[in-house]
Amino acid sequence: MRYKITFDGRRHIFAYLIPGDFCDLHVALLKKMDHSIGTLSPCRVAYLPPATILELTERRPSLARALWMCSLVDEATLREWLVNLGQRSAPHRISHLFCELHERMKAVGLTDDGSFELPLTQAELSDTMGLSIVHANRSLKELREAGLVTLKNERIVIPNVRRLSEYSDFDPSYLHLRWPHLVRATV
Repeated sequence: MRYKITFDGRRHIFAYLIPGDFCDLHVALLKKMDHSIGTLSPCRVAYLPPATILELTERRPSLARALWMCSLVDEATLREWLVNLGQRSAPHRISHLFCELHERMKAVGLTDDGSFELPLTQAELSDTMGLSIVHANRSLKELREAGLVTLKNERIVIPNVRRLSEYSDFDPSYLHLRWPHLVRATV
């Protein structure tokens, strides 16, 4: 996850990274990150020195375009999260996040019939959604009672992905999951 801690110790999570995601490509240019990265579950991390990233992107324009596309998707996702925080009710925010994570996990082969690992605590969910833990809990209860999701043992089950997408007004186009042709066309 990407997050920031405020001066009074509160945390806001503003991105979840899944297998294959880059933590921060721009640190190679900026030398210092303005946020923190943390893990929510055991993971393997590959470190690429900034000099290696710069060298590879200078020698391989197609790789530079692919990395640029990753950054553009990160920015589009952040914009969607801002809309989520500013314009959607708590249950709709949470269900929108679940739809997004489902689409991203599905794209890398980590879903099983609407189900995927979701090692989030209610505190982490509330830090993401800008809600109190009580409000996040109430919203999750509403989603469960509506039959939209089931959460158990760090796993989420979405019985009807289309129904949850409609409920949350989720349109996956901002994720640009079907863009590889853009990179290949420019190689």
